[in-house]
Amino acid sequence: MSTRTEIARLLRRATFGPRATDVDAAERVGIAATVEALLHPPAVDPGAARTPAPVLDPGTERKDKEAVRQVVAWWLDRMAAAENSATEKLIFFWHGHWATSVKKVGPALMLRQHGTLRANAAGDFRALARAMVTDPALLYWLDGQQNTKKAPNENLARELMELFTLGVGNFTEDDIKAGARVLTGWKIDKNSGDVALLPNQHDASPVTILGQTRAFTAESYVDLLVDQPACGKHLADRVGQFYGATPSPGTDIRALLASAWTHLAEDHVKTPVDWFVGACRQLGVRPSSLKGNPLAALGQIPLAPPNVGGWATGAAWLTTSAAQARLQVAGMLAEAANLSALEGLSPGQRPDYLARTLVVDAWSDRTRAALAGVSGNPRRLVTVALSSPEYLIS
Repeated sequence: MSTRTEIARLLRRATFGPRATDVDAAERVGIAATVEALLHPPAVDPGAARTPAPVLDPGTERKDKEAVRQVVAWWLDRMAAAENSATEKLIFFWHGHWATSVKKVGPALMLRQHGTLRANAAGDFRALARAMVTDPALLYWLDGQQNTKKAPNENLARELMELFTLGVGNFTEDDIKAGARVLTGWKIDKNSGDVALLPNQHDASPVTILGQTRAFTAESYVDLLVDQPACGKHLADRVGQFYGATPSPGTDIRALLASAWTHLAEDHVKTPVDWFVGACRQLGVRPSSLKGNPLAALGQIPLAPPNVGGWATGAAWLTTSAAQARLQVAGMLAEAANLSALEGLSPGQRPDYLARTLVVDAWSDRTRAALAGVSGNPRRLVTVALSSPEYLIS
């Protein structure tokens, strides 16, 4: 495998839709320097700055469809516009990890959660987990505001251990019951969206969790979980599934990413968001300029994961219905893109030009034959290229 091929694969996994010029620049400095740059981007992202977040009243109604549309459109536009694309992809990973849905929570609290994920995305997992255990959107999503001393609710404690930190098989039902008691008493102010601990509804008595007995706080409970070896392994598994990699276990997020990005699997299926945002970036299309809701057809809408386990990865997206949806959306993208440069080339030159534009290493003989059959029609050519196996597999 050539250095350029390795770098192109790295950028396809770590970012949304690398452009040919990104691969050119990375090839000049090498893989190690490219990984370092991805892990430590500049503090200011001009592209992101041009896509400011909407301002919502904390009391925005859950059923305010226009507010939901605004937040989703903003995030997709930011993913496409940001120059530090690896940061945006990492935040999308955390959104799927701490899967919370706007359908129950509402757009204002989801936007606030987005800020929490962004502020803690690339540091130590301990800080992120501490922030998330009392995040108002997550509390509401998992009924944490109903968890009181008189009537403990186990939802948040269960998912905190099973999905967010330790993974299945690394705790007991008694640990869940004890953890639920530790997390009693947190309430969300309906007007401000702020979270506060109400002492009269909080159980401050000592409990035993994972063999340790003491009067835990929410933070010390999180610390206990993060300190377990199972936490580092679980995080490595989740990061590996998302990026198509086999990273070494750990809770330092940058170290996890560095390990993942230097231990990439050969093939990895793009999720719909990865595929769609990547195509928008490479073709210069603003996601919100497209009519309708393309990602609804593709089956993955930001802010609306199907359940607390988040979205599927890998072969789950390789269905006949998914292929039909991609073909339809690919046509929309081709119609919206400025293809003047492609149109200025002869039909015989167009497939190779498009491979460079879409950062595809090479077309298979079968795909090249399909592209040759439509190379006289640039928009049809782009549609077929975006629907090809070579573009779907990163």
